[in-house]
Amino acid sequence: MVGVIGRFAPSPSGALHMGSLVAALGSFLQARAQGGKWLLRIDDLDIPRVESGAINKIVDTLEFFGLRWDGEVLYQSGRRDDYARAITYLKAAGYAFDCGCTRREARSGRAGIEGPIYPGTCRRGLPAGRTARSIRLRVSEAPIVVTDAIQGCYTQRLDRDIGDFVIRRADGIVAYQLATVLDDAYQGVTEVVRGADLLSSTPRQIAIQQALGLHTPLYAHLPVVVDETGEKLGKSTGAIPLRPRNGAAQLFQCLRWLGQSPPDTLHDVSVSRLLEWSLDNWSLSRVPGAPRLGGR
Repeated sequence: MVGVIGRFAPSPSGALHMGSLVAALGSFLQARAQGGKWLLRIDDLDIPRVESGAINKIVDTLEFFGLRWDGEVLYQSGRRDDYARAITYLKAAGYAFDCGCTRREARSGRAGIEGPIYPGTCRRGLPAGRTARSIRLRVSEAPIVVTDAIQGCYTQRLDRDIGDFVIRRADGIVAYQLATVLDDAYQGVTEVVRGADLLSSTPRQIAIQQALGLHTPLYAHLPVVVDETGEKLGKSTGAIPLRPRNGAAQLFQCLRWLGQSPPDTLHDVSVSRLLEWSLDNWSLSRVPGAPRLGGR
């Protein structure tokens, strides 16, 4: 019987912040409370966005908060050959196609849930005089249903909501959607626990899994941490990096956000003591839902 395998997969575009810690802690507790493994993967494919020293900061931060992973860290930058083989298969099998459109041309379609939908210009072959720039996955009209352990049933029709989407960018970098699917399969991940801001990406990932004949893991999307104005805390919004002090107090705050209700007596204990309580008392069913970002 295959045991539970969870993972945390940050991008090294900056230091971890409170929202990152909530995602890391939730995925860690969900895996370890079931006696499973918790893996660390660094999503470092997008080279222009990689910040010097960020990987060391991420590793140090996780260790400071007692979130130790199993095995070696996996780096996406070392898996390019596997991504290339998958793309070759998807194109040969008719699931993917070359696209010669510029960014402006690709965004000339009607509105979807994450911006303009690709108008299908190159779906039946490159127009005369065009050369391939990106590669897109060919989507269908069949609805894709995500049965999320926190958010409930979430459905998209990719042709209507997203359109044929990029799996390799014009600059040659493999897109997040394809890389994360292949890495989860490679590492044997059985449960993907991450922020609800990625819920709308999940149908695209399931479409890739279906095209490649891969297993679909359990998905559980945690509530996104927001500021007092309701804006998501993230690197792009200038979220303050985590402080390398008062570790238990910061974990305590994350547990409250995750609906776990630790007693006030644990506010000032050691990190190890708080994690011990957390593992003994973790319940995914107590994690609150979050507003849906697109879809229905």
